Amino acid sequence: MPTVRAVFAFLLTTMLAATPAAAADLRLEEFFKGRTTAKGSFHAITGLKREFDVILHGRWDGRTLILREDFRYTDGERDTKTWRFVKTGPNTYSGTREDVLGETKVTLAGNEAWFNYRVDLDPGDGRNVVRFFDKLELSPDGRTLLNRASVFKGPLPVASVRVDFTR
Repeated sequence: MPTVRAVFAFLLTTMLAATPAAAADLRLEEFFKGRTTAKGSFHAITGLKREFDVILHGRWDGRTLILREDFRYTDGERDTKTWRFVKTGPNTYSGTREDVLGETKVTLAGNEAWFNYRVDLDPGDGRNVVRFFDKLELSPDGRTLLNRASVFKGPLPVASVRVDFTR
């Protein structure tokens, strides 16, 4: 008959094996260095839905991550955007992009990151400014990063975005 110690050891081992592995801490410069691919979708409250693929190229110089995003939408449109993330602390970055008004502050905690920023969707004479609220979550294996964003026009939610990045 098994001893109490043996039963306890078996139960403890079984419970630990069933516990999901914790994801590594997210570091933008580690995940996005080099080539990354992504698939995403944009859903507006008007019913508009756009799907896209992205090829990203990241360069890290020890302080700044330059992240070029080459978008290809299913309707054939192409676009390129470039983020510049400057590391401002162990868990913070300041980010800019050509269509972002001002800059964003990125905050990391464990396998997650949060940031928000304003974008003018109609550059030129007219203005159509919306605010994106992004949340990034690194998978336990560190190979995928999920980005979910809510888009607001003033106080009203007008769209959502999902992007799945893969290393």
